[in-house]
Amino acid sequence: MKAIWAALLLTPVLALGQSGNPGGFHFWTKADLEKAGTGPGAKSTGHLMLNQLGAENGERFLMAHRDGPGEAEYHATEADIMFVEAGHAVLTYGGTMVNPRDTAANEKRASGIKGGKQKPLAPGDVVTVPPGVPHQVTPRAGGSIDYFVLKVKE
Repeated sequence: MKAIWAALLLTPVLALGQSGNPGGFHFWTKADLEKAGTGPGAKSTGHLMLNQLGAENGERFLMAHRDGPGEAEYHATEADIMFVEAGHAVLTYGGTMVNPRDTAANEKRASGIKGGKQKPLAPGDVVTVPPGVPHQVTPRAGGSIDYFVLKVKE
């Protein structure tokens, strides 16, 4: 968890002191992020459109657009840091995954979560989900949510 906060807090500070574009420097405008969720390069699976914007040193940067309920997720070795850009949803986390299945090394998906806690998500919210914690983002009925995801390998 300390590695996540160090990456989150130090990256902007180090980048500001550099000129040009050093390795690992990434910059997206609000307009870039608005287009990325549903624009070219976005991959659609069910109610989720996902666009990987970059990857570097165990970190991945994604823009997600969700317009319906998604599957519950579990990442054994990655933390998800989510920055809500637009829309509203409910984040369910913790608890037990319902009928989980392996989708890749250290990754699981499930139809839902039983016994988890819930938090409402709104524009401007930031959430950190540590590795090993099941989580599921569900937009409000008839709505959608756009969020930037920083995945940090621990």
